[in-house]
Amino acid sequence: MKIPLADLKAQYESIKPEIDAAIQRVLESSQFILGKEVEAFEEAFAHYCSVKHCVAVNSGTSALHLALLALGVGPGDEVVTVSQTFIATLEAIIWTGAKPVLVDIDEKTFTMDPAKVESALTKKTKVILPVHLYGHPADMDPILQIAKKKNLFVLEDACQAHGALYKGKRVGSLGIAGCFSFYPGKNLGAYGEGGAVVTNDLELATRIRKLRNHGGTKKYSHEIIGTNGRMEAIQGAILRTKLPYLDGWNEKRRQHARKYDSLLQGLGLILPREAQYAKSVFHVYVIRTPDRDKLHARLNEQGIGSVIHYPKANHLVDACKSLGYREGSLPVTEKISKEVISLPIYPELTQEQIQTVTEAIKTFLLIKKR
Repeated sequence: MKIPLADLKAQYESIKPEIDAAIQRVLESSQFILGKEVEAFEEAFAHYCSVKHCVAVNSGTSALHLALLALGVGPGDEVVTVSQTFIATLEAIIWTGAKPVLVDIDEKTFTMDPAKVESALTKKTKVILPVHLYGHPADMDPILQIAKKKNLFVLEDACQAHGALYKGKRVGSLGIAGCFSFYPGKNLGAYGEGGAVVTNDLELATRIRKLRNHGGTKKYSHEIIGTNGRMEAIQGAILRTKLPYLDGWNEKRRQHARKYDSLLQGLGLILPREAQYAKSVFHVYVIRTPDRDKLHARLNEQGIGSVIHYPKANHLVDACKSLGYREGSLPVTEKISKEVISLPIYPELTQEQIQTVTEAIKTFLLIKKR
């Protein structure tokens, strides 16, 4: 039995008539960039995130980049963030001309360790950028307190955490703005690239709208230097159609995570931990083992789509050598990066499939002990 990390076709088939109708609306309107479908999604997603404004863009990377630019981040500035994230978080900072300053993570949640933040701040720091990794919120209150004391912006990278809650509040609504990705495999995924910035700040939202559309909100009204960061109408229509299902899909992910927990207890693995302040949406289900690479190879041999998120900490990859970090700079991050492996998890995953995955892991661990 082949079990993918995520089954996008199964999700499509579960709501096929609605998706097909949404795409047909766009084709019939012939309004393919931004337009009414994107505007309707922006309104719905802003309401979902409990904020006033949503600006839809063409990727999560653009969401981060344009939000940073709109906050005035540029050459000479520093942005405090983490290495344990998809590299787009760092790329967005670097493309503004600013410098990423990396702090270590909490070993239980894999998110920014608030205790490490204050010592990383300098006179050049402009933004603190926590990442809600794997669907689990970062511990926001102490980060927000530090930012308030130092007069800094907090920008949330919520690209993997659609619908996650921090002390009952939606991630993305806690800082000055929150950035989301709608890459197809995300909890709320488009059928291509997509992203969004959510905020309660009208001035910030307006500036991002200009930046995404060559510097203006209307055609040929180039008020500032911008770029092409616009969302396609088909993606807006698809996301608008999927959004009402998101909470239900997230709850199924949580149920699958609890099933994994019960079947994998007592095997010597480190299982995901949910902080008291958090309601995770389990974008991925990540376990830890020193035998990660061998387990990864074994599962893939059996047709089980495990993935390593991420095989090498970003501060040690070639592209980030110029930042000046070395082996040992972020010990918790480096330890985690050598042990984590993601197991299949998606709403349509069956109990039989979960059983198959866990039995394969148990067999591997049994053979290893011999």
